[in-house]
Amino acid sequence: MKDYNAVMQESEFNKASLGLPLARYEYFSSVGSTNDVVADWAREGATGLCLAYADEQIHGRGRAGRTWFTPPGSALAFSLLLDTAPKLGPILPGLVSGLGALAVCQALEDLYELIPQIKWPNDVLLDGKKVCGVLVEMQWSGERLTAPILGIGINIAPSSLPPKKELNFPATCVQDAVGREPDAALMLRAALESLINWKDKLGDPEFVQAWDQRLAYKGHHVRLEGGGDPTVKGEILGLAADGSLQMRLASGDVKGFYMGEIQIRPLVDTSSK
Repeated sequence: MKDYNAVMQESEFNKASLGLPLARYEYFSSVGSTNDVVADWAREGATGLCLAYADEQIHGRGRAGRTWFTPPGSALAFSLLLDTAPKLGPILPGLVSGLGALAVCQALEDLYELIPQIKWPNDVLLDGKKVCGVLVEMQWSGERLTAPILGIGINIAPSSLPPKKELNFPATCVQDAVGREPDAALMLRAALESLINWKDKLGDPEFVQAWDQRLAYKGHHVRLEGGGDPTVKGEILGLAADGSLQMRLASGDVKGFYMGEIQIRPLVDTSSK
């Protein structure tokens, strides 16, 4: 038996999930990746909104193949197989990423009166530091989207933070932000309720507006890195109706950017904070 206290026990998880419109929900003390668990369920024919939660991930991952650090007893790590209809086509992945981030923001606001922001397209920030990451993966059958998978990792305790030398962006946890040990089960429940409220509104003006209101660096100059393209600098104007990031470039032109392997970095260096 492992010698640690889980951030959330299985009984607490079951209570937090009770009464929600979930076709399946399951707690794991340890898995490779909750996204992989949900992907397996989809391949086995699972339908409806399904939830996998793990106290520890051995092979958790983030965007661009990076490792997502999830030691036992430290974080909320969960994935959902969404029952969202694939009618939105190629823009769905970017909107689903916003869905996860928005749900976490609302949970932090409602429970702890914090002021989180969303670093487009998938990170939640507190005081400019990353507290949550979102990973969207899609299963396809030919040209048909069959399984949108939404993975969310929330740093709860200080032990959830990787060593500073392994960070590519400053990080924090909910416990440090609120000054006490947070109720992980309550946090999960609040995030799930918000997510369920918004998931059928993807692409609606109300959804995009709520996301845009929490957009980090809006009105600020940033650089976009990655995606195999040269670094782009410009001012963030906000989001378009499809969730794409709108930027005014040095030339004065306004250009939209879509979710991919792009990363936002403020022009003021925050790496030492």
